[in-house]
Amino acid sequence: MGLLGDVVSAFFTGDTGSFGEALTAVELGWVKLFGKKGITLKNIYIPKEDGGTSEIDLVYITQKGIFVIESKNYSGWIFGDEYSQYWTQSLPNKQKNRFYNPIRQNRTHIKWLKNYLGEDIFCYSLIVFSNRCELKKVNAKSDNLSVIKRDDLISEMMYQWKNIEDSLSDEQIEQIQKKLIILTNADEALKQAHIEDINRRFHTDAVKEPQEQKVLPEKPEQSAEPDRICPRCGAALVLRTAKKGANAGNRFYGCSAFPKCRYMMPIPETEGANGNQHQEQTQTDLSE
Repeated sequence: MGLLGDVVSAFFTGDTGSFGEALTAVELGWVKLFGKKGITLKNIYIPKEDGGTSEIDLVYITQKGIFVIESKNYSGWIFGDEYSQYWTQSLPNKQKNRFYNPIRQNRTHIKWLKNYLGEDIFCYSLIVFSNRCELKKVNAKSDNLSVIKRDDLISEMMYQWKNIEDSLSDEQIEQIQKKLIILTNADEALKQAHIEDINRRFHTDAVKEPQEQKVLPEKPEQSAEPDRICPRCGAALVLRTAKKGANAGNRFYGCSAFPKCRYMMPIPETEGANGNQHQEQTQTDLSE
């Protein structure tokens, strides 16, 4: 991770995905020091026409346009094609996970960003993976698109800065910042609604328009629910039964990455007795 990562880690208390976004934001700070000035905003909840939201990890608003960044804090080998629906993460223990194509994901973000701003502003799509992974076989050839590791972000920005014409004035940059900064202060209710929207889309219409990054084990060790995913870390959710504490005997959906991720979700009332048809998992360390 390096000294910079150690410093950020010492003051960071969020989840793995948010930690990756924080490291990417720090790299953008270095881009500024090289004279490529811009405004960085994180976790922007863009409203959509159906009443839902599309969450953008980071944007860098500059005289060149808006760099829209999708951060993937994954390890292992990464395989993917620009036109495939899913990409694959291969871990050292031979476990393979799939996740929604981040290029498609970011295109959706850009679509709703432009729709919200009401202008056809130039946007450059940047898919930034963790330095802990290896982009083993990734095919991405479209214009205004780069798939890189975080260590390459500064050099990539420097290169694109030379090749992209100026398109925004200082006044336009300020106006865009004002429009977007109000979307970064999402309350817990909005965040929860966003998570529920993701789960609903994956549950009922995953092929048409899946949203945020989700890692789905292809061969999970536990009986995973294929249509349910953890909104925190992207692993599959499994049906479990609390063994102790005030909720002993109650069933719930828990993250298959437990104990690294402790996300839990109650069984929706609409499932009712249908939930009994799934194979249950027990979690001895979880009391509530």
